[in-house]
Amino acid sequence: EGVKPTQGHLHPLMKMREEVRSIFLEMGFSEMTTDNQVESGLWNFDALYVPQVHPARDLQDTFFVKDPLPDPGGFKDPELAKTLERVHSVGDFGSIGYGYKWSADEAKRLVLRTHTTASTARYLYHLAKQPGPFKPVKYFSIDRVFRNETVDHTHLAEFHQVEGLVAGKGISLGHLLGFMEEFFKKMGLTQLTFKPAYNPYTEPSLEIFAWHEGRCG
Repeated sequence: EGVKPTQGHLHPLMKMREEVRSIFLEMGFSEMTTDNQVESGLWNFDALYVPQVHPARDLQDTFFVKDPLPDPGGFKDPELAKTLERVHSVGDFGSIGYGYKWSADEAKRLVLRTHTTASTARYLYHLAKQPGPFKPVKYFSIDRVFRNETVDHTHLAEFHQVEGLVAGKGISLGHLLGFMEEFFKKMGLTQLTFKPAYNPYTEPSLEIFAWHEGRCG
């Protein structure tokens, strides 16, 4: 184990990460496995219905793996690939699709994941495949993601994303707001404001603003 240090402190990021993790566990969530830092375009984009012509999939926003080893991504399940192709191209499940020709080769390209939601998509996929009656679940993750950002005093090419997943019946936006209020309360933040926001891939969407009673001087 080595010699234990006699002094020093945890990095502020690690302290914050552990605090958030403890709150999720206290609220009955299980931690997702998020060790796939390299993902196929299928899980990182297509499974989340990000069109293959979207600017987020360009080199200026995403790190692509050069000369990657062959990786079928989600193509081990032919039905999944066919479903994604149909939904993207002509639509299904109430969607009219994007009206373009979906490319399997584009979906197989490997990237440094731009969000941990790729892992969430995998969990939802396996949850739907489980035999027997549906069982409600609560998952969370805290892990690194990568964006091709211009590095400055407020931006890096790597940062951490906190994500939660609740799957159940009869869940509404009101449940989400109640969860957020309780979560931030455990962090010492009680003055919250929820504001509607536009996000093309989530509906409804909202932003959360919190007032922190800090000290000056």
